[in-house]
Parts: sequence; C-alpha cells; structure tokens
Amino acid sequence: MNNVWFAFGLTLFAGLSTGVGSVLAFFTKKSNTKFLSVSLGFSAGVMIYVSMVEIFFKARGSLIDELGSVKGSWITVIAFFGGMLLIGVIDKLVPSSENPHELHSIEEMNEKHPEEGHHAVQMQKREEAKKNHKLLRMGLFTALAIAIHNFPEGLATFIAALHEPEIAIPIAVAIAIHNVPEGIAVSVPIYFATGSRKKAFFYSFLSGLAEPVGALVGYLILMPFMSETLMGVVFAMVAGIMVFISLDELLPSAREYGEHHLSIYGMVGGMVVMAVSLLLFL
Repeated sequence: MNNVWFAFGLTLFAGLSTGVGSVLAFFTKKSNTKFLSVSLGFSAGVMIYVSMVEIFFKARGSLIDELGSVKGSWITVIAFFGGMLLIGVIDKLVPSSENPHELHSIEEMNEKHPEEGHHAVQMQKREEAKKNHKLLRMGLFTALAIAIHNFPEGLATFIAALHEPEIAIPIAVAIAIHNVPEGIAVSVPIYFATGSRKKAFFYSFLSGLAEPVGALVGYLILMPFMSETLMGVVFAMVAGIMVFISLDELLPSAREYGEHHLSIYGMVGGMVVMAVSLLLFL
C-alpha cells in the first residue's frame, strides 16, 4: 500500500508542475529560451535512456520469464510499438492549432500587431474582442489537449513507480520539467484574453490534474487483473509512450526554443544523469 501512495504522490508532483509553468508565465516577460531548450533536451535524454536501456529490458525479462524466450520477446516489441501507436493516435485526434506539441514562447503569445491608420474605436474594440476570444479558445483547447496527453503519462509514471520505485523519481522529474512549458502554453493565452490570473492558473492546474487521474484510473482498472505478464506488457507500452513523447514533443520543442546544439547537449546530459543514477542503485 505504501508503494501505491508513493506512486500516486510522484504522479501528482509531475502533473501539477503545469501550475508552476502557469505561475512563471505571470512573472516572466521574456522567455529564457536557452534554459528552456536545455531543460527540454535534458528531459528527453532522461526519458529515452530509461525507456530503451532500463524499462524495455525489464519488461522483456518479465515476459520471457512468464511466456518463454521467443513469445516473450515478440510480445515486448509489439507492446513497445503499441504504446507509440496509442500516444500517436491521441496526438492525431488533437487539432494541430491546439496541440500541446506546438508550444509557443511568452512573447509570441503576447504579440500584438499595431493597427495601421486611424480606425474607429468601435472597430478596435471588436478586433480586440475577436483577438481575446481566439486567445481564450486557444488556451482552453490547449488545456484540453494537454489533459488528454497527460493521462497516459500519469499511467506511465504510476506503473513505473509501482514496479521499479528507484527509476520512477527521475522519470517523474523529467515529466515535471516538460510539463512546465505546457503550463505556460495554457495560462498565457487565457491570461491575456481574460486579464484574470486566477482563471489562467485554474485551467493550467486542471490540465495537470489529468496525470494523477490517469494514475488513479489505471490503478482501479488494471490492479484487479495485474499479473507479471500484464505488468510486463504495460511496462513495455510505457517505454514506447515515453520514447514517442521525447522524439515527437520534447526534442522538436527544445530545438525550436533554442539552438540545435543546446537541445542535444541537454539530451546527452539527461542520459548521463539517468545512467549514473541507475548505476548508484546497483
């Protein structure tokens, strides 16, 4: 039971870091793009390394023990790419304009184009209202999209914490880091559309809650049927989900925010930290 609370606590920490991004957005006028780029690259490195070197092979070991060498190896590979397919389908269902993978800087979302000439006050008000409506819609849809993406991430963190507590902490930290700019992506457009910090923080916070909800739903649905075989399959799927998120979301965003080399340095740094942390638990 202690493991369950530990797993749920880690998932809650990872999910609610969207609220940290929301708070940062209110006090940051200029995005620290270099730091953001290195951080996102670092998260990708942690998640790719732990997925490919640790989680995949632990899943394979469990399935081979239960099903034999050939069948266990095949099921591991199928589950790994099945996890990628699952998150890919979820990604495809989200409209590209509201996709949380299309992250924006604070300046970009706060950009105001100057009016040309002397427009009537009413026209200006209408334009402002349209712009605010569009920003609000963008923020709300981004919150929904991030919630959908956070659901399987929550399950992934939870299962990792239950099965391998020692590798769950760096996974949770990596997910938390990449949730910070997602919190910014939700809160900035809502804040500039409504002028309300409370609303912006609320929707950003709410989108992060999908992560612990994913953990809870996974626990309630899967735990009654949990066996060594099912745990191996889920673990392999978790590895696939995390690799897909890293390649499709974290690295492209890291490159977009900063120089190409910074994201790669961050990624290698994340891999080194993850490798050393795993060696310390031997």
